[in-house]
Amino acid sequence: MNYVLACLTTIQSGTDVLIIKARGNAISKAVNVAQITLNRFVSDLSVKNITIGTEQIQTDDSTTPIDVSSIEIQLGKT
Repeated sequence: MNYVLACLTTIQSGTDVLIIKARGNAISKAVNVAQITLNRFVSDLSVKNITIGTEQIQTDDSTTPIDVSSIEIQLGKT
């Protein structure tokens, strides 16, 4: 609910476009935040774009990079 509150605060400050980004296990939380913001609180927002991808992250103890899924959800006023 804290992320939803942060989204609402950003929208109330006059922003026309809100971008929610997440990687790995946090992707489901980002989708939930976007849906709660759209369906429960702000009726004049819609999903403008969704970008999915894979990022390679280098860890300290590994010589090969690890692939991590990522998502970017762009919400905008209609």
